[in-house]
Amino acid sequence: MKKEVYSNMVIAQSGGPSMVINESLVGAVLAAKSNKKIGKILGARHGIAGILGDDYADMRKLTKTQLEAIAKTPSSALGSVRKKPTVDDCRKIFEAFKKRKVGYFFYIGGNDSADAARIVAEEAEKENYPLVCYHIPKTIDNDLRSCDHTPGFGSAARFVASAFKGDDLDNRALGGVKINVVMGRDAGFLTAASALARENKNDGPHLIYVPERPFTLDGFVSDVKDAMKKYGRAVVAVSEGIRGEDGTPVAALFAKGEKDSHGNLQLSGTGALGDYLSTYLKANAGISRVRADTFGYLQRSFPGVRSEVDAKEARQAGAAAVKNALQGKITKGTIAIVRAKGKKYAVTFEAVPIANAAKETRSLPDSYIAKNGHDVTRKFIEYASPIVGKLPHSELIP
Repeated sequence: MKKEVYSNMVIAQSGGPSMVINESLVGAVLAAKSNKKIGKILGARHGIAGILGDDYADMRKLTKTQLEAIAKTPSSALGSVRKKPTVDDCRKIFEAFKKRKVGYFFYIGGNDSADAARIVAEEAEKENYPLVCYHIPKTIDNDLRSCDHTPGFGSAARFVASAFKGDDLDNRALGGVKINVVMGRDAGFLTAASALARENKNDGPHLIYVPERPFTLDGFVSDVKDAMKKYGRAVVAVSEGIRGEDGTPVAALFAKGEKDSHGNLQLSGTGALGDYLSTYLKANAGISRVRADTFGYLQRSFPGVRSEVDAKEARQAGAAAVKNALQGKITKGTIAIVRAKGKKYAVTFEAVPIANAAKETRSLPDSYIAKNGHDVTRKFIEYASPIVGKLPHSELIP
């Protein structure tokens, strides 16, 4: 007996929002609208929670003008969720899909979202449900193993670099030490992007701490003292995921134990780490003017500073997912962004098995981290600059 094939499509967003996640949404929707193989295009509100709750938006009703405006709007237009589906959830999802004759499912998100999509895809296969399932990459952490870089990172990195550029100018005027805590649980890409703020001689950040290198308070105090001697001030970039020599996140000292359904400890949304480092420095370095800020969720959906390269690639990734899903060569896939070799920046979008993006993440490569452990290399600057784009110029009085 021939297996029934369904033509309707569901698309959803999951995990932390970004400045360009809606570009991926619109890229996929426009690609689906232009193909006769796709029937209804349903946007599930708040990810798989919307599927389980039968809460959809009819994406076909949206005009091209509306979709283009949505694409330029930060954050997740359909709403988001952090939920790992159980086997029972998957069965309910299949029943919901069967009711609406859904044969294509697209899930936009990071590695946890990819894992959720993988679970749905594999359970569908076990249940003999005819589902083509694609993960569309998104994460500001830039930690997907399947991509050279991930949509969302370029714009968040541009925000971080811009914020540090402005903060460094502020610090030049008043002096002292300024500490900024940047998102990045396990990977230091976003914190490393603060180095893109450097344009003039002695620009900050002067110290950059990432989770990939052990962090000690004694070493921190010594580094800041050295920076103060050299520059007369210090601007410091600190990842929220910095870890002690035993591998325990420093921020875990202040975390309340809150975890999401994927088991991730809540590190963002609090200024405790910045306050702790600021207080410790005042007490142990003999520096009176020390300030700290935590960028927190501001990095994800800040209007007006997105990277145009990031936006373009996010849309292309969404369109590529639909194109490859319809070709049917890989039915459980994710889109890998592959950078071309050579000095000229160019990328391609390739369909690979969804497992390539699920669960495990990648870290900032050793070649991107300076030997002193608190800076980045030229190789990282060359890697990140084309994705982030040129920042505004700052002129200083000689």
